[in-house]
Amino acid sequence: MAFGQNIPPYVFEKHDKGIEIDIISAALAYKGHTLKPLYFPLARMPIAFRNQQVDAIMGDMGVDLKVHGGFYASSAVTYDNVFISLKRNNFSISKPSDLDKLQVVSFQGAEKRYPNWLKKVEKEGRLFSISNQFTQVKLLHLGRYDVVLSDRYIFRYFAKRMKLLNVLTLDDVDEHTFTMESPDDYRPVFRDENIRDDFNFGLKKLKESGEFQKIYNRYMSL
Repeated sequence: MAFGQNIPPYVFEKHDKGIEIDIISAALAYKGHTLKPLYFPLARMPIAFRNQQVDAIMGDMGVDLKVHGGFYASSAVTYDNVFISLKRNNFSISKPSDLDKLQVVSFQGAEKRYPNWLKKVEKEGRLFSISNQFTQVKLLHLGRYDVVLSDRYIFRYFAKRMKLLNVLTLDDVDEHTFTMESPDDYRPVFRDENIRDDFNFGLKKLKESGEFQKIYNRYMSL
């Protein structure tokens, strides 16, 4: 199954662990399946699925994979994406035009996920995709970009890591909520319908037993 490269606290590539990996692995195990994670840049995951390099992917990155034999499952996690800016800049971001003239850095494929917000930014060459989210946090604090589009927990994780490493002095930030995330945007996609059904069964059992929340709590308390 394809996962994005190192997305703490959801995916720790080096250890094959993380909230998302642990939940999907445990859900599949209910029916006897063993998860083997493979890691790709986010934008390449749908391509890996179409090229039959993998049996499943953690999410479609805004590309409809039904026409390529994909069976969509229930979402294992939902990323809580927000715009993040330095508090000292006093930005107010509540509508797409508030991004006018701002330099925005994001994860790959964000323009497909949020076209209403990012189409103009991309067209004007002000949208930059950087997979390494530690770098995103660093460049925001260095003033290289005005806004980061990131899951709030991923950003906080890397900011905490940066502070512990004493890389640079961190400024206070503002988090701008701009959308209500839909779990449907983060559904895993399987090539085999039966395995998709087995996953959904296991995920339901995880939630009923309380193990789903225990996995979240284990990482969020780090």
